Amino acid sequence: MSWLTEFVRPKIRTLLGRKEVPDNLWHQCPSCQQMIFHRELEAAKKVCPHCGHHMRATAQERLAWTFDDGQFTRIDLPKAVPDPLKFRDQKRYTDRLKEARDKTKQDDAILVAHGTVGGNKAVVAAMSFEFMGGSMGSAVGEGLVAAARLAVLQHAPMIVYTASGGARMQEGAISLMQMPRSTIASMMVKEAGLPYIVVLTDPTTGGVTASFAMLGDIQIAEPNTLIGFAGARVIEQTVREKLPPGFQRAEYLHEHGIIDMVVKRGDLTATLARLIEFTTANQRPAA
Repeated sequence: MSWLTEFVRPKIRTLLGRKEVPDNLWHQCPSCQQMIFHRELEAAKKVCPHCGHHMRATAQERLAWTFDDGQFTRIDLPKAVPDPLKFRDQKRYTDRLKEARDKTKQDDAILVAHGTVGGNKAVVAAMSFEFMGGSMGSAVGEGLVAAARLAVLQHAPMIVYTASGGARMQEGAISLMQMPRSTIASMMVKEAGLPYIVVLTDPTTGGVTASFAMLGDIQIAEPNTLIGFAGARVIEQTVREKLPPGFQRAEYLHEHGIIDMVVKRGDLTATLARLIEFTTANQRPAA
C-alpha cells in the first residue's frame, strides 16, 4: 500500500463526501420489462409509459389520486378482535399482523376517508393488497360498515376500491361472515338513495368478489384487472373445458356485461367525478 491509497484517497473522500445513491430510482415494468425512472412512474400514477401496464397501487395512493388536490380526511376504524381463533400455522396470526402493520403502516387491509371528488362530497374505502394479500377479515368488514355509515351520515356517495385475494383464512368462519356484513353495508348506502360505486383493481378474487365487490350501482375496472372467484385452473378442472383467452380479465367481463366500464387510471378520477354528478343531480337543489 502506498501513501496515495493510505492517505491521499481517504482524505479526498472525506473532503468531497460520498453520496449514497438510492436503489429505488428505477422500476422495471413487470409486463414489458422496460426500466422507468421513479418520478416518471409517479407522474403516470404507476402506469407504464411504454406498454400501458397498470401496476398495483397502495390504498394511500388510491385516496390521494381520487380526492381533489389529494386532500382528504381519514377516519379511525373500529378495532377488531386481533386473533379470535388463536390461529397458528408456520407463524402465529398475531405475528403476521404485526409484520404487515410494520410494513404498511396500516392497522389492517382497508383505509376509509372522506373529502371531495370533482367538488362533490364522497366517502372512499380503499383496500390494501400489500396487507396480507388484501384478505378480508373482521377488520375489513368493520371498515366497510363504518364507511357506509359515514356516507349515509354525510349524504355522500360511497366509492370502494377492491384489491384482495379473498377471505382471511386465519379467522376461519368469522372471515366468511364478513361477506354478508359487507353486503349489508352496501345496502345501507343504496337504501339511503346514494350511489355505491365499485372500482375493481388487480386482483379482486375470492369472497370479496362474491360479496360487496359485485354489488355496485356502477362497476368500473382498471385495464387487465384479474376479477374472479375461483382460480382459472380450478374452474377448468371442474367444468373440464378449456377457458377462453382473457377469461377473468376486465375486458372479457366488460364484453360479457359483468362490469359497466373499463377505465384507464389516468381517466379514473374524472370519470368518478362525472358519475357522481350524474347520479346525484336530482338530489341537489336547483340553482
